[in-house]
Amino acid sequence: MGSKLKNIGLISLGVIAGIGASIQFDAIAQKSAAAPLPLEELRQLADVFGLIKSDYVEPADDKKLLTEAISGMVASLDPHSAYLDKKAYKELRESTQGKFVGLGIEVGIEDGYIKVVSPIEDSPAYRAGIKAGDLITRLDSTAVKGLSLDQAVKRMRGEPNTKITLTISRKDEDKPLIFNITRQEIKVQSVKAKVVEPGYAWLRVTQFQEPTVDDMAKKIAAIYAQEPNLKGLVLDLRNDPGGVLPGAIGVSAAFLPKDSVVVTTNGQLPSSKASFYAKREYYANPGSDPLAKLPEALKKVSMVVLVNTGSASASEIVAGALQDYKRATIMGTQTFGKGSVQSVIALPPDRSTAVKLTTARYYTPNGRSIQAKGIVPDLIVDEYADGDGLNGLRLREADLTKHLSNDTDKGPEVTSPKVDALEEAQRIAAVEKKRKPLEYGSKDDFQLAQALNQLKGLPVQVSKVKPDSRGDADQDDKDSKDNNDNKDNKTPLGDDKAGGAVKKEQKK
Repeated sequence: MGSKLKNIGLISLGVIAGIGASIQFDAIAQKSAAAPLPLEELRQLADVFGLIKSDYVEPADDKKLLTEAISGMVASLDPHSAYLDKKAYKELRESTQGKFVGLGIEVGIEDGYIKVVSPIEDSPAYRAGIKAGDLITRLDSTAVKGLSLDQAVKRMRGEPNTKITLTISRKDEDKPLIFNITRQEIKVQSVKAKVVEPGYAWLRVTQFQEPTVDDMAKKIAAIYAQEPNLKGLVLDLRNDPGGVLPGAIGVSAAFLPKDSVVVTTNGQLPSSKASFYAKREYYANPGSDPLAKLPEALKKVSMVVLVNTGSASASEIVAGALQDYKRATIMGTQTFGKGSVQSVIALPPDRSTAVKLTTARYYTPNGRSIQAKGIVPDLIVDEYADGDGLNGLRLREADLTKHLSNDTDKGPEVTSPKVDALEEAQRIAAVEKKRKPLEYGSKDDFQLAQALNQLKGLPVQVSKVKPDSRGDADQDDKDSKDNNDNKDNKTPLGDDKAGGAVKKEQKK
């Protein structure tokens, strides 16, 4: 059932490893081993290596064998730990800066083909005429059917000014469409914003990158220039897979009291036991503070935060912090549930390769972990008026093999609330094929409309489907009922209503 729509990535990104990896870049440290090395097992590894070299049917390359051994060892730990070769490491570093080489399309998998979710404005794909909903059937001469999303993404990557031919199947077109596209460096704007109606604004963070806090501050300043007496703000984190921690801290700090704890971490190393605060030094470079000139009214403006199953990692950090401080109403559907921190550690001798290693779990200010569980919003609102569509069929952290457990929850581990009957899942998928792609922030955005209703004290159409259970489910039900009963609740700072999501990462 989850095969219809898998993890979404940007082809413009250099690498998408897992979903919403919360990352910290570290140089490798010379650490003394906590326990003696397992010499017997290491001898066995050396014996197998020697056996392959001497007995395998064809000569085997030493470097390839050892690289694959390292990759397999790291990948065996959890879904988000990985060995990064030179290309992958370079692309990961570039991806955090908001500029990439590629085609500029957001994609997913549907029926074995690559489906265009959205072309990035002014990207090579956008200028070529690629549209949302297009199905990519061939990449150059290679058929897409049967390729994984990662394999297809890798084929679409490349060097600047190199060309690729896409064969497209488009609804209402009798014949396949052929597009010859030149790869280019793409600068992705991670923040979008607009005044949606007098007194109310929409602020969307698509991914947490190094420029995110600066971009957000500029967008907020523009909002207040147009609407000085802002009554309500919708912070949209739907399908935001996460990113770097400073971005999450800065976005949270814009709305929280000064010096508030935003997120904490805990792992084996002393350095992984840390707290991160809404202070300039945690989200900005020395000597600068992009949030310094924002209107003081921003700290108290009524807020709704929109989340869904695609909200992971850094987006869960922000939603979790705003929930714990009762700063906003969290609305939408249960989040992905990725509550682990990945440290990217460069490897000697030339530090051109690295290991992305899970080194800690993250926790909301109140000490909640959402690992493999996700956050249940205050108000469960489906993506459409008639249901949650494919959002309910997406994979979550709890569906991933070898995922970390939630170390603070004493109840049963969460499993995704996917539709039990295969027939029902197929019915939903069939309905979604006929529905035009949803543009967040548009007049057809049902969840945004409900968020505006909440800010205005008007009735909100909540979902009839109950979320996954968790340890404090009874309290969640009570909070949701309170929110529905109190239609004047607008969740200003200090109000008693909030809602939740959570996430966490580690400082750069």
